[in-house]
Amino acid sequence: MMDSFKEWYEGRHQYAREWKKRTGKKVLGYFCTYVPEEILIAADVLPVRILGSHEPQDVTEPHIFGMFCPFCRDCLAQGLQGRYEYLDGIMISQSCLHIRQAYTSWKLHVPVEFSYYLPMPHHLQSRRALPYLTGELEAFKKAVEEWTGTTITEEGLNRGIEVMNRSRRLTRALYELRRRPDPPVTGLESMRVVAASQMVDKREYNEALQETIDRLPERAGRDGSRVRLMMLGSENDDVAFVGMVESLGAIFVIDDHCTGSRYFWNEVLTDRKPMESIAARYVDRVPCPTKDWPERKRIEHIRQLAKDWNVQGAIVVQQKFCDPHEIDIPAIIKALKQDGVPAQVLEIDVTVPVGQFKTRIEAFLEILKQEDLF
Repeated sequence: MMDSFKEWYEGRHQYAREWKKRTGKKVLGYFCTYVPEEILIAADVLPVRILGSHEPQDVTEPHIFGMFCPFCRDCLAQGLQGRYEYLDGIMISQSCLHIRQAYTSWKLHVPVEFSYYLPMPHHLQSRRALPYLTGELEAFKKAVEEWTGTTITEEGLNRGIEVMNRSRRLTRALYELRRRPDPPVTGLESMRVVAASQMVDKREYNEALQETIDRLPERAGRDGSRVRLMMLGSENDDVAFVGMVESLGAIFVIDDHCTGSRYFWNEVLTDRKPMESIAARYVDRVPCPTKDWPERKRIEHIRQLAKDWNVQGAIVVQQKFCDPHEIDIPAIIKALKQDGVPAQVLEIDVTVPVGQFKTRIEAFLEILKQEDLF
């Protein structure tokens, strides 16, 4: 029953090409999950998350520093190699320096008819963040209207909100099933589901996920003796890594990263005008480390996830050179340790095979199993 999501994840480019041909509508690639998809859906634009291929490449060196994270270099390589040739536009919402450079280099060297930089505030805890972002979203809406020739109405915004909220609600329901002592869905399957949701028409995704959730309770649970892990840290859609860990007698039951739960965790509350409601959602969502200051709110969220999903250990994945997450790691490890949750930190390069981590993961799981015995 998970085949559709696997096919969408692996065939993301073909899906977008066929969608564009079938609908005659525009496709926009985005670099960061602070991009307000509700507005794009209201304009009948397909938002597609730009992700890497997890393959070595040698085309980005003239355009981006080698000390920038491998994820952003991998993403840029996809554009330079022509794998996203079907995109009509690209955009980014103010994010970390590294992925901003990937966006800027793509804009300079890969022809697209539309590009947009959305000044998403970093200081989201400021009382000025919501009115500021609301104004920026109004400007973005006008730019999309001019690009597409479509008038985005209040009704259209409400439709975009409804589609996105249903997607978030259904994906949360999938994650709730992972609380069970014998989860009927693995971490690998969940990763593909969430990644696929960032690449396909949300209405099609919603129908497929609703059908899957209706059937999942009947599915035989996985071995309940597996070590229950959570995964934290930098962007991660590395299915090879997750598959390797779960092949060693573990199961990922929850996560906190931008290709996982942070993408869908909270909905748009429709208690204000649509544009302000959309802005409030992105201000109030579980924050990225670049926006989690001066008070670190995300750490308490992580601690609650570990408790609610009965986590035995955490794997903290840091993309090499990812400064925002590296700064967060000591505080996260300290907080988890206080709650009796051991953590294993891994610095990864998404373009390098994951086999090098197998021995370290095996040792970590053995420690967790021994602690569980005593």
